[in-house]
Amino acid sequence: MTNDTPNSDAPASEFTLGHWGMHRVARDSAGNPRLQAWEGDGNPSPIGLDLLSEEVQSLRVRRPAFRESWLRQGPGAHRQGRGNERFVEVPWDEAFELVAAELSRVKEMHGNGAIFGGSYGWGSAGRFHHAQSQIHRFLNVIGGYVRGRDSYSFGAGSVIMPHVVAPMEQLLEQHTDWNTLASHTELFVAFGGIPLRNTQMTAGGPSRHRVRDALDLMRSRQVRFVNISPLRQDIDGSSEWIPIRPNTDVALMLALIHVLLTENLHDRAFLARFCTGGEEVRAYVVGEKDGLPKTPEWASSITAVPAEKIVQLAREMAASKTMINASWSLQRQSHGEQSYWALVTLASHLGQIGEPGGGFGIGYGALNSIGSNELRISGPKLPQGKNLVEEFIPVARIADMLLTPGGRYDYNGRSYVYPDIRLVYWAGGNPFHHHQDLNRFISAWQWPETIIIHEQFWTSSAKAADIVLPASITLERNDIGYASREGHLVAMRKVSEPVGEARSDFDIFKGIAEKMGQREAFAEGRTAEDWLVHMYEEFRQRIVDQLPIPDFDTFWELGRVELPSSSKPTVLLESFRANPEKNPLKTPSQRIELHSNTIASFGYDDCPGQATWIEPVEWLGSQKAARYPLHLLSQEPRRRLHSQLDHSSYSRAGKIQAREPILLNACDARARGIKDGDIVRVFNGRGACLAAAQLTNDLLEGVAVIATGAWFDPQEWQSTNSLEKHGNPNAVTIDVGSSKLSQATVAQSCLVEIETFSGPLPAVTAFDLPKFAEQRPV
Repeated sequence: MTNDTPNSDAPASEFTLGHWGMHRVARDSAGNPRLQAWEGDGNPSPIGLDLLSEEVQSLRVRRPAFRESWLRQGPGAHRQGRGNERFVEVPWDEAFELVAAELSRVKEMHGNGAIFGGSYGWGSAGRFHHAQSQIHRFLNVIGGYVRGRDSYSFGAGSVIMPHVVAPMEQLLEQHTDWNTLASHTELFVAFGGIPLRNTQMTAGGPSRHRVRDALDLMRSRQVRFVNISPLRQDIDGSSEWIPIRPNTDVALMLALIHVLLTENLHDRAFLARFCTGGEEVRAYVVGEKDGLPKTPEWASSITAVPAEKIVQLAREMAASKTMINASWSLQRQSHGEQSYWALVTLASHLGQIGEPGGGFGIGYGALNSIGSNELRISGPKLPQGKNLVEEFIPVARIADMLLTPGGRYDYNGRSYVYPDIRLVYWAGGNPFHHHQDLNRFISAWQWPETIIIHEQFWTSSAKAADIVLPASITLERNDIGYASREGHLVAMRKVSEPVGEARSDFDIFKGIAEKMGQREAFAEGRTAEDWLVHMYEEFRQRIVDQLPIPDFDTFWELGRVELPSSSKPTVLLESFRANPEKNPLKTPSQRIELHSNTIASFGYDDCPGQATWIEPVEWLGSQKAARYPLHLLSQEPRRRLHSQLDHSSYSRAGKIQAREPILLNACDARARGIKDGDIVRVFNGRGACLAAAQLTNDLLEGVAVIATGAWFDPQEWQSTNSLEKHGNPNAVTIDVGSSKLSQATVAQSCLVEIETFSGPLPAVTAFDLPKFAEQRPV
């Protein structure tokens, strides 16, 4: 272990951590802080360096604020006014009283099953002031809540992968490390690319951004990269680009398997010992099952990849030490489960799973931590207690839940009923960023009687709430920074005082808990600082035999403790490959399930018992393409994390005429009379948004690409809203489940048309403060 020597203008203890990286805190002669990238990071991200800027801080929520109708008339009043109505600021003690009374009312009248606890986990990089942990602990203390299961990021993968090979989280933690890939891999085939824009992040905070250097090292050792994506730039640096129609990767993978089978290039021994279901796959791929062989010619008509290229790639994969990887975006589509199942099936036919440099990945390029050779250690944790409410929903089905209480839905082999939600409590996340079909979501958002949100800034979600409680930012509180496989513990010392009357989520929940008679149960007699010591020392004792670390006081004085890297290379499923009997998988067969009897028994028409090509609900081969002939893909932005800090100067600098850019193929643009920099209307039957055209030849014709995260800015906060003004793609994406198996998001299955916007250009108001009542209503 090592600690950092301070630079000339910051003491060793002044560090902070964001999901996009570690920062030093420098101070001017007057003691005013500013952030600078940590000098130990060779490829730091610029995101977050302007967190203390006036532009960012000007949008802070400064005092508890209540929607005027809710405060005057009570819960449920004028719900269609959410997003438009004025707010009334009240003192904290009154806010605590009102929130506690409303929670008690809902509990007494409807039970805890009428409370939905929303959070998406990216609210804080610190381990104690982690909004998701805090809200779950609080709601459990007062009797429980309906929760969301899985994630928008890889919800389909979370459900399918345990049936096929292993839980998604386990696989992500155990990806073969980059150094091993550099030493052994000859061919890296990337379905969806390896976009460096995503690797700026790790949930909890990266220390060193390693992926760019890792790719450079692999190239220096003659590793060849193949980028299978509609967009050439989905791999930064040299690679062979194979353009493919969006949502058709499964057809390509099946055709690659067809070549391996028909040319006897598949690994029969691996399939026999380590897999089940190989014969069912063979029967389907060669056409015995349905009379339709999955030949390269068949796949070419679907994917637009030439048949001869498919044959060539299959032969090269069989002849090389090959790593095949699928981005998370591949399973965020209609029938997205099939993408990962087909990937594992293809890798199994190559037979290199568990070998150094070969096999499969499901996240290289998704986060900085994936492929790290740092130690895998679970960090300090805030106990969250037990949730006494059993009801849950797949996280992407929140609009369905709100719109159809009592309705039934299928999920992972069982049938469930949507609960009747009367109160939504949200802390740590922005639902008007990550959900789809936002016009429909506006309608759903108007159903609960009360919506409470903790927010740092006046986002669209805050403006559409009934009660907004001002939360402090990471720089305004002490915390412990840690992320597994990132190699550091960081003393995140408070840098500045909270803006206005902002408080930490812990202090907010403690204040409400006190009014409900639950303060002791929630806080356990500890202050926030007491909790830091408690969590750290519990962590230290838990890992003492594996990794001795200093006591809390020493750690806090050092400011940062660097943990040693793992001395042993990481190879995904290496122990299973070495001895499957001694190290079985946790699937029913204890092997890789290329055909799952369990899934087949569910009888789902949209998720059969093996990897299958099923036409997406929207794609370029569908009849809908005659009306909406462009496939819209939405990707992680380069200049922010999801929607975080979209109002910063760094994020705004990437916009054109204040709108989010949209990539268009130059031929598609020319056919529509669109010039570079034009403001365009992106539309379909669900809605429309404005964006700024950027033309390129490095994008497959018929495809458009836009970043997510532009703060939602509708012309009107109604389901009939005709135009989103800022460039939020979820104004047009579809809100249906990927299949009955996972009910995950299908944001990447979206057809649109694009035209030059010819009317008066409306002002972007996403970054305007809401209106406030001049005085309390009587």
